[in-house]
Amino acid sequence: MPSSIRQSTESDREWIVEVLLDNWASSIVVTRGISYEADRLPSIIAEIDGKRVGLLTYKIKNHELEIVTMNALDEDKGVGTALLNEAVAIARKNRCRRLWLITTNDNVDAIRFYQKRGFEIAAVHRYAAEESRKLKPQLPFVGKYGIPIRDEIEMEIDLK
Repeated sequence: MPSSIRQSTESDREWIVEVLLDNWASSIVVTRGISYEADRLPSIIAEIDGKRVGLLTYKIKNHELEIVTMNALDEDKGVGTALLNEAVAIARKNRCRRLWLITTNDNVDAIRFYQKRGFEIAAVHRYAAEESRKLKPQLPFVGKYGIPIRDEIEMEIDLK
């Protein structure tokens, strides 16, 4: 388990950009046709013994918290779960009605992870990756396990 979860500071910015480039091929992230500069969003960082091991970026709008990116750099240590729990706490503190995210159809590990932690599939946006590629051409055509990246899967937790 992480020894601390905290809000990012300006001194984390270079590390945040590095994590985004390593995991998202860019600091630009596209969800539902909206392009985000993820390194400029509010974010939380998980640490184990002072070492940064996880990053979650988010956006709050219209009483909803959208998780834009989440990366656990040390797997099977509770990093993702700790980040997610903190996002839920932030959403509740801000009186959000729902916490949601978008993942792609190839990301079966993430779909499993989120469902095990109470998320439900709210919508499948078929062929949405085609639109996302117009805003972020770096989005590959084939993803994890050789699965073609085609659809965006919207997952949510109802906080009402």
